Amino acid sequence: MTPESAWPVPYLPDPHQFAADAFVSFCVSVLLAVMINAEAQAFAATMLGDQRPKTRERFHFNAFLHLDILGTICFLAGGFGWCRRVDIDASKFSHPRLFTFLTRLAGPVANILLANIAASIIFLMKIIEYDPRVFIMVVGVNITMAIYNLLPIPPLVAGTLITVIIPERLPKIKLYFSQAGPFIIIALVLIERITHKAIFSQYLNPIVIDVFNFIKAF
Repeated sequence: MTPESAWPVPYLPDPHQFAADAFVSFCVSVLLAVMINAEAQAFAATMLGDQRPKTRERFHFNAFLHLDILGTICFLAGGFGWCRRVDIDASKFSHPRLFTFLTRLAGPVANILLANIAASIIFLMKIIEYDPRVFIMVVGVNITMAIYNLLPIPPLVAGTLITVIIPERLPKIKLYFSQAGPFIIIALVLIERITHKAIFSQYLNPIVIDVFNFIKAF
């Protein structure tokens, strides 16, 4: 059985069919995906004007410090998640709403770039006839994380877009929407896993699979 058929994309940890190698590869891939996502947001914020005297507060490349509790739970329950919220000061941006969105968008863009790098390594490893299964998982997890940012719920990117569009005269709505977002996502994921009825995955998973096959084909 090939790694592709053994590990479906998106990969969902299943305690009833536990495979140690797949789960370890998944955990490593999640750490890489979270780290590159967060660091890309920090880089974009800095380039767009939110510069900090202490750069190590955001640029430390420690994946564990970028883990978000609810985001990690979502990875384990739904195969996707998010990193710990990267602190940005929108008042330092010349165009606060636009640059806030672009900063958050930098995360999934970086995930797609990392998936492409991993796909290139897969190509080289196949030439030397070495099993590239870990890098296949890296491709799958990063693409899944990027595509699921299309969900219009914060802290995902599409949700951030809605948040920045909410007028400033409605700060409570913006705050409540941002705070409730992670819990709404986890609730929807758990409903899907428990009832086995697709709510949003039926729309996003085909995109994940198509992008995965497209990138890995090169």
